[in-house]
Amino acid sequence: MSRELKPLLPKAGKATFGMYCCGPTVYGPAHIGNFRTFTLQDVLRRTLEVAGIKVKHVRNITDVDDKTIRGAQASGESLQTFTQKWTEKFHRDCAALGLLPPHVEPSAVAHIPQQIAMIKALVDRGHAYVAKDGSVYFKVHSCHDYGKLNHIDFSKLETQSTNSAGEANDADEYERESASDFALWKSRKPEDGANYWSSPWGEGRPGWHIECSAMSLEHLGATFDLHGGGIDLCFPHHENEIAQSECATGVKGFASHWFHSAHLLVDGEKMSKSKGNLYTLDELVAKGFSPMEVRYALIAGHYRSSLNFTFKGLEDARSALAKIEKGTDKLLAAAGFTRAEFVPPVQQEIQTAWGRFASAWEVLQNDLNIPGCLGQVFTVLGSKEEISTEQARHDISGLAKILFALGIQLFTIAPSVGIPPEITELGAQRWAAKQAKDFAAADRLRQQLTALGWSMLDRKDGYDLKKN
Repeated sequence: MSRELKPLLPKAGKATFGMYCCGPTVYGPAHIGNFRTFTLQDVLRRTLEVAGIKVKHVRNITDVDDKTIRGAQASGESLQTFTQKWTEKFHRDCAALGLLPPHVEPSAVAHIPQQIAMIKALVDRGHAYVAKDGSVYFKVHSCHDYGKLNHIDFSKLETQSTNSAGEANDADEYERESASDFALWKSRKPEDGANYWSSPWGEGRPGWHIECSAMSLEHLGATFDLHGGGIDLCFPHHENEIAQSECATGVKGFASHWFHSAHLLVDGEKMSKSKGNLYTLDELVAKGFSPMEVRYALIAGHYRSSLNFTFKGLEDARSALAKIEKGTDKLLAAAGFTRAEFVPPVQQEIQTAWGRFASAWEVLQNDLNIPGCLGQVFTVLGSKEEISTEQARHDISGLAKILFALGIQLFTIAPSVGIPPEITELGAQRWAAKQAKDFAAADRLRQQLTALGWSMLDRKDGYDLKKN
């Protein structure tokens, strides 16, 4: 909002850093563009935690909107069955990519009472109005600082026909007093089928924008520390969140910081279904790449710069991870440690040490500069300098913390010669789930492997897949 870098610290008097991130709309598998945003948010959270800051990470699930309803209707499933299927798929992909589960994962459907309460407050305060069909709209011109996130000239505001990604904003296209107003509650339509709820304004369902405002208020309060999302959400979604939240609560300063990740390009082009470049994790694994290689490729660029995703980039990620593993093995040998001991905090007596990786940590803390941090890591690992056992142990401590912050897991990829890609993916997802202590998901994935005729044998430093 200020277009300035500011220190990330919990609000005065608070012990916890509140972080809200717009989550997936669960109507199909998430693609790599979605996961670039979620993975960068994961790095930010991990970096805050390594810095000693306690984080409360809230990431929502959008399980009711135009897309989910259309998908459920087309599949012949109930909305709950349809969205639960894709929510579980999203969780498996997150685990495979090494994303830490959010501390709270609210769903839009489960928070419809909170959304209705917020809409009622907006109507009562004169910031929203009820249309003839029972839909409710936010009155944008009642919010005199609307546009402050995107630096929009309020006097020239006419329409929200496009969002900040330049894409058509075709949601909430119902009766309205002004072209700039947006739907808070959408009256029941025949195409909604059984997907409607009762409200003071009649049967219907919430608009998309109100969901996040109600869920962030419920779980983080009227003001919190950081709001994250892809740059395409900056307008109108995040602008609308600010307006409706501050107008409903009467409290200014909805979020202290905004964290937007730039677009992901594929082979220099914008992602689209028509171009066939909306890759999912499954598709990349089927082409022979591991989830950790995909993660590395997604975080390798600065979050505020567009990232051009290519298969050459995935091969480079594979090479980079191999170099890190080779350099780490050398340090482990010099320190007298095994691979199994290479997990934070390594050894209690040296867990606060950074060794020669202090510079990498300093760079990472400056605007989450991941490329600069990785550059420092390779500089240290490529050094020919003779070091003592004590120095090596300090280095190992620092490297373990850096890699934890980046979410890079080493020594986990078992040789996959002769192993079908879908088995390799399931193995990677189960290992990631186990590392994230999501044991229910890990057990479920092991059962899937067993049903397909494969065993997964865990080691301290990784796993092996074996045909039964």
